[in-house]
Amino acid sequence: MLVMLDTPQDLDVCASELGCEVEQLFTPLTRRNPQQPERHFGMDNGAFARFEAKGFLTMLAKHEPRKDLCRFVAAPDVVGCARRTLECYRHWQSRLAGWPVAFVCQDGQEDIDIPWDTCAAVFIGGTTDWKMGRHAAAIVKASNAIGKWCHVGRVNTPGRFEYFDALGADSCDGTGLAQYAHMRNKILTATTAPRFAFEAKDEPGTHYASQVPLAGSFPTEHAT
Repeated sequence: MLVMLDTPQDLDVCASELGCEVEQLFTPLTRRNPQQPERHFGMDNGAFARFEAKGFLTMLAKHEPRKDLCRFVAAPDVVGCARRTLECYRHWQSRLAGWPVAFVCQDGQEDIDIPWDTCAAVFIGGTTDWKMGRHAAAIVKASNAIGKWCHVGRVNTPGRFEYFDALGADSCDGTGLAQYAHMRNKILTATTAPRFAFEAKDEPGTHYASQVPLAGSFPTEHAT
């Protein structure tokens, strides 16, 4: 699983600290310039903080010349609400024509169809409990079966990284990983020296917090 970072720090240095491939993630909040214009990249919409249509469209226009290198553009979404997110996706679909659009999955997605026929990717969003539950895990597996790119947001700990990597996600991002070398080094350490990283303190309130090892023997389904 590669990591996408919205950071001013050198991407190659970040990659060495993480021990995996790193690509750039652009957001309308930071408006960064490409570090490596020849490399693939992804684009988020900034909705987790606050979505602003003008900034989002400005970002798209800025990177239009490199559209062929874009892995996904996260369509505008409503955090924690699958139904409202689907409505936003339909509203923006025509305006995002020509881009590889990612549908952002949210709480309640298990009761609402994902527009697999029109999206190029899925982005695992939602609240923490939903993201780390069985419904989100099933979406990652479905994306593998259908052949769609799968990105996961808010991955900042070794436990989450190993969990989604084992599920088969293609990429992830995390604000902490974008900012702090010590958080990136924890990912590298966990990868090179596997341990039981899912402790209750890592993911409070989740059903698997102390059950899933990092050594490669993840269960195919988690108990509810």
